[in-house]
Amino acid sequence: MLVLTRKRGEGVAIGPDIRIVVLGIKNGQVRLGIEAPRTIDVHRDEVCVRIQEENQLAARMPAVPLDVFERLLRSKIA
Repeated sequence: MLVLTRKRGEGVAIGPDIRIVVLGIKNGQVRLGIEAPRTIDVHRDEVCVRIQEENQLAARMPAVPLDVFERLLRSKIA
């Protein structure tokens, strides 16, 4: 892990496309701005963990047969 000290307004570059800037520090919290291409997902740790859990749960679900899926889709349209 790289550990850096940054002041308000200073930033860190990650590769050519990602930049993290310290926007402010107040009451023991650091406010960060993250500039990244829209193709890169940026989440808080707890959101990332929840997404991974949901993906793992979905992967364990049995597959719906195509004919059943098509019938469900048609019933929603009608």
